[in-house]
Amino acid sequence: MKHLVPVLLIAILVVSLPAGVAGAAGGTVTDSSDHGVAPTGPTQATGGASDVPIRNHLGAPAASIGGSDDVLHRTTTLRQLPDRPGEFETEKTFDVPDPVVSLEIDLESRATVVGAEGFEETADGTYRWTEVVDEPSIRFTMPANRTGDVGHHAGGSAVGDGFGVSTFSHGGESAARGGDGYTFVETGEWGIVRVPGISVSLQQTSSVGVDETVRIDGPGATGGDLAFFGEVSEYERPVAGETIRLVVPEAAEADLAAAPETILETLAWGSERLDVGARSDDVFVVAVPADLEWGPQGVQYGDSDAWVVADSPLEHPANVWLHEYVHVRQGYTGDDVGTTSETQWLVEAQAEYYAATLAFEKGLIEFDEFSRFLAGGERSPYADAALADPDTWTDDRTDYVKGRLVYGELDRQLRLATDGDRTAEDVFRVLNAGEGTLTGEAYLELLEQAGGETVRSAAERYVRSDETPTMWSQADHAAAFDLQGATFEYGLDGDALAAGGELWPLTERDGHDGKTTAVPVDEPVSVPVRLDNVGDRDGTADATLEVDGRVVDYTQPHLEAGEEETANLTWTPDEPGEYTLRIGDETVTVFVRSDASVHVADLDLEPTEVRPDEPVTATATVENPDEVPAAAVLEFRTHEGGVGDHPVFLEPGETATITEELLFDADGEYEVVIGEQSATVVVQTTPPAELEQVPGFGLAAAVLALSVALVAARIDRARRR
Repeated sequence: MKHLVPVLLIAILVVSLPAGVAGAAGGTVTDSSDHGVAPTGPTQATGGASDVPIRNHLGAPAASIGGSDDVLHRTTTLRQLPDRPGEFETEKTFDVPDPVVSLEIDLESRATVVGAEGFEETADGTYRWTEVVDEPSIRFTMPANRTGDVGHHAGGSAVGDGFGVSTFSHGGESAARGGDGYTFVETGEWGIVRVPGISVSLQQTSSVGVDETVRIDGPGATGGDLAFFGEVSEYERPVAGETIRLVVPEAAEADLAAAPETILETLAWGSERLDVGARSDDVFVVAVPADLEWGPQGVQYGDSDAWVVADSPLEHPANVWLHEYVHVRQGYTGDDVGTTSETQWLVEAQAEYYAATLAFEKGLIEFDEFSRFLAGGERSPYADAALADPDTWTDDRTDYVKGRLVYGELDRQLRLATDGDRTAEDVFRVLNAGEGTLTGEAYLELLEQAGGETVRSAAERYVRSDETPTMWSQADHAAAFDLQGATFEYGLDGDALAAGGELWPLTERDGHDGKTTAVPVDEPVSVPVRLDNVGDRDGTADATLEVDGRVVDYTQPHLEAGEEETANLTWTPDEPGEYTLRIGDETVTVFVRSDASVHVADLDLEPTEVRPDEPVTATATVENPDEVPAAAVLEFRTHEGGVGDHPVFLEPGETATITEELLFDADGEYEVVIGEQSATVVVQTTPPAELEQVPGFGLAAAVLALSVALVAARIDRARRR
């Protein structure tokens, strides 16, 4: 009687990889000892292929996990077609890991397939992996040119358009440059295009992550969501945990309103100043040539990519460079989150307000310019509308114009109501930590939590009706904005993360900033955080846990001056991949791994023949053949299911053993399985070795006696049923 254990469990995963999400922000990060004080470059990118590091399927930047068996790697290669202006070619190649038993992809509706290897078209227009090759690929062309109104910033949350749009401002009012001009274009000489997205459906035997490298076959640059075709120079600067890449095409050099170093320094200053979380590892900004009929003056697309018309000035309250950067920091508008009609005004209002505020604080503009810019919201038709009801907007720039004034007034009142302890940035940070859709009521509740009923009441008047605030004076500005809150420092507390009831050690690793560790997938990860009020006044702390730029958890305790506290912030990774955790100025690289990352090399059972209820010691030898740490929670499986949870953490190349004591209460032959290994134990009431020692029993008699004993045992169990 042999008890077999089923070992093939197939799960179905549908991964949506829309345009603007499936790419990878990044590029070669230049090591700089000045910690971002001065930019690098420029670096000429004049030929060959421009590569961008890998990101996971959520669209968050991530590096490759090497040869791991729990990640589906995809390489997207873009090619310019100089003889066919308005089009470009895309090739997607998949490196399929062993746990994937079925793969199907769905392209955008405007894609025209020109070649495929290892894929076959289905009746419903998708493409299925034939399993003949391990690295299937598909090539298709896409139309590049897009015109017209691209709508509001949506962070690339759906297949189609996800944009943050800047318009140029004259006399305090936003006016779209060029009306229905281009948002994306390919001229044959150069082009700015969006990286096409796809949807991927998988059938898998264990959890599998998805990541992507985006590259250009030829001159150009890409951030993973946007791509530029043509000769470029690149400038970059690491600052506040992210690297900002400014790409200046050869065709746009004469159009630049300022030197590339000056533009980059302004963006870096905004990055350091804007403390709202949702910080990407890499921000990719292209200065596009000005000699074209553009619709908007700038577009932010995907997670952290943007383009800005090269002649856009820095010394202006409608600073397009900073406007698009603010959109990059709006994590609450991305995947699985978003706004309703009542809160969509916030997206452009924030970008307008902070662009002007940062320009003023940096000294690029004077207060009277800042004041006139916000005061535009006092005038008709903008003032006649209710921000929470877009149907009342007679001008589609109402969220830009009235929105920035209202947002600024709420910021001012928050500061006054809390003596500088709370600002609109603190509420912005909480928005970035939210899940699901931001409703109007939820936003009002956050304002009330931060500043009390007075601030909420003001928001209700200015957002839900046509009541409009009046722009405040310079003296009133100083009275509110010069208030100083408490000063806090945040950092990691301890040398391990907790997951699955176990501690996973933090180690130093070459090629990674900060510490690294590995944790198993689908286990809540507890991150110990230290909060320290280092100032001379009491205040509210804002400790956040960011994962790949997104705030996933936060705590806001009130601490007295000099007081220190610890807290645990939590994140549950649901897919394998490489993630960057940030706490204050500290980062931790976390490799999230499935059981497939730990290779079970051998399984030994001792003894292999026992009586019922006698212990059997199972010993498994496990190893990590990869170049990064492995983590898994393994269990021995028998006919009754899993036995014991064994957390395993292995450094690259490391080998270890895990043991478990097993018991079997009835005669039979049992299979024990762990990972890819299996072994068998025989359980019987009277082992053959003992029968041989009984007088009068030879081998034949022993076999006969054993058979009789087994039959008797089965009959006895049948009677007991």
